[in-house]
Amino acid sequence: MTRSNKRVRVLAALIATAGLTLSACGTTDDSGDGGGGSNAADCKSIAFFGALTGPAAGLGQQILNGVQLAVDQYNEDSDCEVGLEEYDSQGSPDAAPQLATQAAGDDKVIGIVGPAFSGESAAAGPIFAEAGLPTITPSGTNPTLADNGWDTFHRILGNDATQGPAAAAYIQDTLGAKSVFVMDDASEYGAGLAGIVKDSLGDVVVGEDTIQTGDTDFSPSVTKVKASKADTLFFGGYYAEAALLISQLRDGGWDGTFVVADGVKDPGFIDGAKDAAEGTVITCPCIPPEDPAVAEFATAYEADFDAAPGTYTAEAYDAANVFLDGLADGADDRPAMLDFVNNYDEAGITKQVKFDEKGEVADIHVYAYKVEGGEIVSDTEIE
Repeated sequence: MTRSNKRVRVLAALIATAGLTLSACGTTDDSGDGGGGSNAADCKSIAFFGALTGPAAGLGQQILNGVQLAVDQYNEDSDCEVGLEEYDSQGSPDAAPQLATQAAGDDKVIGIVGPAFSGESAAAGPIFAEAGLPTITPSGTNPTLADNGWDTFHRILGNDATQGPAAAAYIQDTLGAKSVFVMDDASEYGAGLAGIVKDSLGDVVVGEDTIQTGDTDFSPSVTKVKASKADTLFFGGYYAEAALLISQLRDGGWDGTFVVADGVKDPGFIDGAKDAAEGTVITCPCIPPEDPAVAEFATAYEADFDAAPGTYTAEAYDAANVFLDGLADGADDRPAMLDFVNNYDEAGITKQVKFDEKGEVADIHVYAYKVEGGEIVSDTEIE
């Protein structure tokens, strides 16, 4: 597969014009053989941290692909190729500390795109902070992650303190729901988001329930939902459980509107739920792939991966390019990279990327999607 597409924001042309080398990649070869090569041992790496296997692998792979595209485009014009390490957490908070320790111990890794999920972010965050290893999550949305005092933590999208109220507003204002049942999967992400949605909805909530990640029999929950006579169900969790839940709800005769969030925005949801997925509403602080702002990126992505960008692919691409911009600027160790990221203020393809003192971005957008004709399609931006 050829990778002939250039970065959307090409830094190489500026560097060539100034007659500079990419100092972040290490020293050039002084052997006098005329090869002009670099010392590959001194080249730096960025890393992806998230699920590549397990039930949430679909989301993780789409994020990794965005990082891969950014690195490949950067390396086309680099004298010293930036490496890309992969830390497969399977989305498990239990696996995260050991992997974070491994990443922190690799001095060549000077930036992490991830962790991808909120639970593993909470588990790995203290280790990255201790190591001074900057992270930018393109998908971990639990608001409390920014309250731990980790100078290394950054989030390139809106958190659930913005997504939750947006989902509630859509449920009430657009769907006109009169009675809502709220459910979560007990995960750091799912429970946190469902709690925000419940509080935002107020008196229209007629029932709530919690399941466990990995459960497959939701018949007690189906009974509770039907007994509540809710016209709408909001579920905070991931696509594997969401697919089983809506299938069993439909089989049980519940015909209300199923509303979920970004953890369900994956083709695996439709593959698992089949026809039962039809009509599902999905909220996400992720830019639609057909948005003109990401058109050039989407074309390059499709050329490389023979597919349209997925959930958080563009956000991951933006996150990776923050680190790559740092390397191009000469930030070739962790302290320099952390300072660069903390002071970053540039236009990405998804938003203006600038982090506040807690690592949050100010330019936040939340969108609604629907499942129509067996596909996840854009609906509207939620104001």
